[in-house]
Amino acid sequence: MPVDLLDAEESRRSLQSLEGVTHLAYMALFEQDDLLAGWREQSQMEANLAMLQNVVDGLEQSSSALQHITILQGSKAYGSHLKPVPVPAKERWPRGAHKIFYWQQEDFLRERQRNAAWNFTILRPMMILGESIGSPMSIIAAIGVYASVMRQLGEPLHYPGGGRYVISCTDSRLIAQAVEFAGTHRLAPGDTFNVVNGDVIVWHDLWPSVAKHFGMAVGDHRPMRLAEEMPKFAAVWDAIAAEHGLHSTSMNDLVGGAWQFADYNFAYGQDNPPERIIMSPIKFRQAGFTPCYDTEDSILYWLTRMQEASILPR
Repeated sequence: MPVDLLDAEESRRSLQSLEGVTHLAYMALFEQDDLLAGWREQSQMEANLAMLQNVVDGLEQSSSALQHITILQGSKAYGSHLKPVPVPAKERWPRGAHKIFYWQQEDFLRERQRNAAWNFTILRPMMILGESIGSPMSIIAAIGVYASVMRQLGEPLHYPGGGRYVISCTDSRLIAQAVEFAGTHRLAPGDTFNVVNGDVIVWHDLWPSVAKHFGMAVGDHRPMRLAEEMPKFAAVWDAIAAEHGLHSTSMNDLVGGAWQFADYNFAYGQDNPPERIIMSPIKFRQAGFTPCYDTEDSILYWLTRMQEASILPR
């Protein structure tokens, strides 16, 4: 049931039919076309706050059974998009002084929860790995389309980013398990938990596995601003889609703003990038949540899933 969450009346009307809802996993997100700049824009913050408010308002009017809400934040809670962050980032730290919609959403829930029967939990994943179309932060779609185009052009899999750095990721299956855990266990109301796979990667070191997955040789380190260069190969992608019988999705519809996200995470233009954030999983483990994923396996799993769904070529 598609709903325009920015429309308060439509949200209320649509959610009225959802009687008996006990748990809400809120994953909606509004991003601007200029992804990185949007993270600092007040209008983006206001839109994300309004969307959550409209959902909670609608559910509270339609269901008195609501017990638990889970929302997502992320590494930007620690200011990772603004400055180097001490390693590892921990939930116990004071809230950062930087402006971000996370704080507005969190404050709204804390205020509303005072007079409500439900509780809520905040989960903080990092670089989510999963199957998606059109997500502005789908690193899997960006990797898959980039590799497919390079292979079609007869090129090896060159690494398009900048210098080496260590980073962690979160498999979307882990988020699903974390949401279920948060909604079915006695956790402190309004508590926050990092949710990460449990290991770390360096993109350069992972590149041979991605190349092997696509039957390609590993190429050179050839920096490329994907957000600028890849749209030039839109016709090549159309040819790939036709040749392999893929779903008729243009490169822009499939990847879109995720090219910019990939440039950011591959550290394009940064020969000596600052240490990227590493988030500690310890607090959630001590609370009893123990699942973990091998990030290399996660990346290959989701590439395979998108190939099996005929979104990417096999």
